[in-house]
Amino acid sequence: MTLQTRPFGLWDSPIQSSDLARITSLKEVAWDEDGQTLVWLERRGSEGVLVCQHGHQAPRVLDNALSIRAQVGYGGGDFTVSRGQVFFAERNGSLYRPGLEAGPARPLTPSFGLAAAPAVSRDGHWIVYVHSDGEVDCLAIVDSAGTHWPQRLVEGSDFYMQPTWHPRGRLLAWIEWDHPQMPWDGTRLMLGKFRTSRHGLPRLTEATVLAGDAETAHFQPQFSPDGHTLAYVSDQDGWSNLWLFDLRSRTHSRLTADESDIALPAWQQGMRVFCFGADGRRLFFTRSESGIRRAFCCDLSSRRVSPVEELASYTRIEQIAAAPKGGTIACIASAGRVPPRVVSCRGGEVRIHARSSGETVDPVQLARPQTISWRDAEGIEVHGIYYPPTSTGCRSRGRPPAIVMVHGGPTGQADAGFNPCNQFFATRGYAVLDVNYRGSTGYGRNYAMALRGNWGIHDVEDAVTGAQFLVDCGQAAGDRLVIMGGSAGGFTVLRALTTRPGFFRAAVCSYGISNLLALAAETHKFEAHYLDSLLGSLPEAGRAYRERSPLFSAEKLQDPIAIFHGSDDRVVPLEQAEQIVEVLRRRNIPHAYHVYEGEGHGWGRPETIKAYYDAVEQFLNRHVIFA
Repeated sequence: MTLQTRPFGLWDSPIQSSDLARITSLKEVAWDEDGQTLVWLERRGSEGVLVCQHGHQAPRVLDNALSIRAQVGYGGGDFTVSRGQVFFAERNGSLYRPGLEAGPARPLTPSFGLAAAPAVSRDGHWIVYVHSDGEVDCLAIVDSAGTHWPQRLVEGSDFYMQPTWHPRGRLLAWIEWDHPQMPWDGTRLMLGKFRTSRHGLPRLTEATVLAGDAETAHFQPQFSPDGHTLAYVSDQDGWSNLWLFDLRSRTHSRLTADESDIALPAWQQGMRVFCFGADGRRLFFTRSESGIRRAFCCDLSSRRVSPVEELASYTRIEQIAAAPKGGTIACIASAGRVPPRVVSCRGGEVRIHARSSGETVDPVQLARPQTISWRDAEGIEVHGIYYPPTSTGCRSRGRPPAIVMVHGGPTGQADAGFNPCNQFFATRGYAVLDVNYRGSTGYGRNYAMALRGNWGIHDVEDAVTGAQFLVDCGQAAGDRLVIMGGSAGGFTVLRALTTRPGFFRAAVCSYGISNLLALAAETHKFEAHYLDSLLGSLPEAGRAYRERSPLFSAEKLQDPIAIFHGSDDRVVPLEQAEQIVEVLRRRNIPHAYHVYEGEGHGWGRPETIKAYYDAVEQFLNRHVIFA
């Protein structure tokens, strides 16, 4: 094939904006007790639908008249499956129960507040779930038939997540924490005992703290099938590893001892990183190593850990779940050049149940992400994922423009799984660097905690030194660097433009933060005290809030920037964008401004996604490629 010579950024790409708008998001997977029925959640545009597949039958959608979407905090924990029934949280806040075979879903709880993370007792009689009215969170309980009015079961802490039942139904474990901690800062692993009643709902008679404090994060408790042990994840030794609590001897023991992270930052309910095998002799888990999250199996008798070979070709494994019978495990799996799939495996056999896209693009046309690292000015190692400009039909002379991507959070991680946004730009001839700045997860607790008090400093420095690293290696043109990010990443974009004006040729900021003082006063409950650790407590740290707010340094802005925001954003209000855009207009700084009606903190509608990528491409063509 003869290669066409074209400018970087204008290569013919196999990925169009309309393709990104059509991608289905795969969120959670769960097995029914029969070990043959798999249920998963698909986000189709802004709607959530449950898909059920029994054995080798064709998949079918369960009651698509409702939108499955738990909305406690940032969502997640949408559904569970038990005894031929699905229990899910609907957008209106109610819990519903449809059958797996036929029939409409019926509500179990009133639409008061929000529900998430339903957990069904082994006998199928009771459902414990996380409930929030926006101000007060608790664990609530209702019967699976919906005959009783739901009651509060556990209350008093600011937040709850991941309730799980003991096989014999008299014990419940969960995670809880209080302000100002975030769930990756410090949480408590709890164990509660029940008293049942002939006529009413069970009552909690005792609650014990098994582990945890303000400086140790615990994650995802789960009882073993025989009920003798409780497994959980803890970062008490600097890396998040698996631990076991023996309920008979009341002792804790560490199951894994690796310098890699198993837990994920708990931005959502329902996150799952391990599961017991059906026979209770093995424990399957995923862990992150240099931005790659793969699946492993631990033999509980020998404590020998080995990779799950059937899934070795994937670089991001999520929501791993073991069938209660038969030894099959399922998960959501993707790789750098393979879009997410619902996959199951057993005994060397791998089965694909669903795909997030048509997978019509030959993988050789896509960029292969590479994990890289570099040193900052003080010699500290910083990490990232690099996507080289990739094309089978085009080439260019010289060095490519580069886009430095800044992930949100800021507690989060860019990984080597499929990233359609990065592929969109890499296949057009951009070098793309996804920066895992200090403060990112996946590299140990010390690395994640490095951003405490340093937000707006370390993240900016690491984005700048990452871009400079590409330039020094000859992989990017120093005069055509772009910085791009959303939410907390959008804050870093604005902060970089005010502290390093002229370093980046252009910038793209989506639902970003411009005024930290306003954010501290206006944000939702989950993040009400998040800035305490990132910047300090108010009013004592007021000076840092003001100094690092891009709005109060806006006179230093000079670089072209595109700003995008949703009209209904409840996390970062639209005013944050309006104020910075007013400065851009007043100072005649080249910019584009797009407000998407009906969108919140991120894009859900296909038409919005398409419009967004079209607008970004048009902006970069004007201010980078043809500048």
